[in-house]
Amino acid sequence: MPQPCSVKLKDNVDAILDLMEDGIYLSDRSGLTLRVNKAYQQIIGRPRGELEGKTVQYLQKQGVFNRILNPVIVKTRKPASVVQEMGMEKKNVLLRGFPILDEKGEVCLVVTFARDITSITQLREQIAEQSRVIEQHERRMSRILGSAGPVEGVFRSAAIRDVLQTLERVAKTDVTVLLLGETGVGKDVLARMMHAQSPRRHKMFLKVDCCSIAENLIESELFGYVRGAFSGASSQGREGYFEMADGGTVFLDEVGEISLAMQAKLLRVLQDKEFMKLGSSRPQQVDVRIIAATNRDLDACVAEGRFRQDLYYRLSVAKLEVPPLRERREDIPLLAEYFLEQCNAKYKKRTRLSAGALQALDRYSWPGNVRELQNMILQLVITNEHELLDVKDLPVRARPSRTEKSADCSAEVRVSPNAPKSLKETMAEVEYALLCETVRECGSYTVAAELFRINRSTLFRKLRRFNPGLADTEEGNPRRAAHRLP
Repeated sequence: MPQPCSVKLKDNVDAILDLMEDGIYLSDRSGLTLRVNKAYQQIIGRPRGELEGKTVQYLQKQGVFNRILNPVIVKTRKPASVVQEMGMEKKNVLLRGFPILDEKGEVCLVVTFARDITSITQLREQIAEQSRVIEQHERRMSRILGSAGPVEGVFRSAAIRDVLQTLERVAKTDVTVLLLGETGVGKDVLARMMHAQSPRRHKMFLKVDCCSIAENLIESELFGYVRGAFSGASSQGREGYFEMADGGTVFLDEVGEISLAMQAKLLRVLQDKEFMKLGSSRPQQVDVRIIAATNRDLDACVAEGRFRQDLYYRLSVAKLEVPPLRERREDIPLLAEYFLEQCNAKYKKRTRLSAGALQALDRYSWPGNVRELQNMILQLVITNEHELLDVKDLPVRARPSRTEKSADCSAEVRVSPNAPKSLKETMAEVEYALLCETVRECGSYTVAAELFRINRSTLFRKLRRFNPGLADTEEGNPRRAAHRLP
């Protein structure tokens, strides 16, 4: 048999411990420090002589470390672990302590392994910061590109079907399209539908909200810039939206808000398929399809000199007018149920609308159009706990009035251009006819006043000018008065 080595193990404990990559800290049941190895000294930044022979409680009071495992392990006789800051450099150290039991089952020694995880912690912080930057970038791109996923349109009315038939024909071509309509009618949805049905559907659809970009930034956002183009510019330069969407579709929402100077540069993209980066002297070719949208009357803007006529003609090769929601009431219950289903799925609810609530929504005038309906449904879902929503749960503006069910505007006003009246008198008659028509459509004095942003008393004062017998509490059928202007 081989003879045992004459070198005794106890004489080489320190050398063995110093071979370990992890720091090792040996203490007895009272907390007295017995041994620390070389790796532990390096982690904590203190020599062995400052640690051995002193209790962990004393070293904690001296600020050598802020947390200790020895008393916990002695009390529980079970392993324990903790992360703490140690040493002069405030390193993050993972401590794992284990009990050594004697023949009576009591803790006689505690062995603590220490591992420096500062680099791991720093790496995690860097990853978290990069994740935050990526998330921020994704949110920015999401706003630019519009909503992700399949493009859905919820329509039933004949008015919108006519628009969709034209859209389907135009989508297959590459012509520039101008979408006209009030704010919130869903022009962005139609733009994305057009892109989805076009030959460019596999390329980028990039939405640009022209009114949300500062005037001094819109050129660099649309066209990008080269290195050193201006103070504070990135040293690498930057791509603009047109360059990013090369081969795809750019949707210019609220195009009527851009300045005349930018209109000229946009015209160059439409005419010559090229643009100039900010700070560059070389034109750059680009292949994009442009869909523009606005709620402004561009004909009036052209007449007033606020919109270039040549750009208007270029944009309106194909022109689609999107009717407001009040002119396609067949879509209201369909849209309401669609938005309700979306909100229920997102917030895990089972909210339903009563027949009375749907009827009230159908009668409301919807000055904010589809966007107002979507936001109203969202508000109803998140602010109500009960499943069935009735009329009383609707916002005040959408509730039918019980005491003001009608407006007696029975006097019909016709304005003749040849009538010997002053402009002030003529405009007063036009105003009266408009107010009567609005009251007739809304079925409520209060709602009509809110739409025109005037007080209810002001509304009655204007109505009584041509109908002196009208009283605040008077009821009737406001839909009887169908005022028409020549």
